[in-house]
Amino acid sequence: MKINELKKDTPIFSLEIFPPKKTDGIDTIYNTLEQLKGVYPDFISVTFGAGGSVNNSTTVRIAHDIKTKYGIESVAHMPCIYLSKSDAAKMLDELKANGIENILALRGDLNPDIPAIGDFEYASDLVKFINVYGGFNVIGACYPETHLEASSSAEDIKNLKYKVDCGCNELISQLFFDNNFFYSFLEKCDIAGINVPVEAGIMPVTKKKQIERMTKMCGATLPDKFRKVLDRYEFNDDALRDAGIAYAIDQITDLIANGVSGIHLYTMNDPYVAGRIYEAVKNILKA
Repeated sequence: MKINELKKDTPIFSLEIFPPKKTDGIDTIYNTLEQLKGVYPDFISVTFGAGGSVNNSTTVRIAHDIKTKYGIESVAHMPCIYLSKSDAAKMLDELKANGIENILALRGDLNPDIPAIGDFEYASDLVKFINVYGGFNVIGACYPETHLEASSSAEDIKNLKYKVDCGCNELISQLFFDNNFFYSFLEKCDIAGINVPVEAGIMPVTKKKQIERMTKMCGATLPDKFRKVLDRYEFNDDALRDAGIAYAIDQITDLIANGVSGIHLYTMNDPYVAGRIYEAVKNILKA
């Protein structure tokens, strides 16, 4: 099923997982999925691997198994900066052959040591390409605190509107830790005529270095109250994990109360954290 065809009166709840590193066996991801059986997401997205380090066949295989073995709709990430049009067409053929109907179309991270192919400069180019190919629901990414490469928030919103007009049916946001940024972003989208559903991307913090690295990559702001949590518990792994879970639950509760379209949980392949959060918010999601 295409995600945009889901008919729900309550917010979407979804998860993101990533394929194992090349040094790990693929069974590690299935162990994670087995432990996630108690969580009932509307869909699970599968990344392409950081920096494109994991080949698309692994992503497609996992996305296929999520749908067929676990009975959950899946979304395959598809970064395009290092894809030629012929490679993109081959990947679309493979996705279609495996029954995958949903794609998160991304430009992907730039690697200064690897020259871009040049066939797709922006995610919007890929969105158009997929829609010409046909048969897929296309999802786009968005940045509540503005894309790091955009000259301004206004330019970022203008580019996002263009991407949606190219054929994105819905959006998933980058992580954020201050809900006010997300609410302000939704207002800007509304003014710009971006009227597709936007899922809020939430990442539970379990390690200080991890989140500092992630925020540097995506430009998310760490509020003072969140920094105090990191500073107080950075040397106590269990306490920081539990504090991070509590913070994410608080964010999600507020977002749902304010009528958000959906929650997309960046699980970091941690079924314990995902399970704790789901148990805490499942009744709120259904209310």
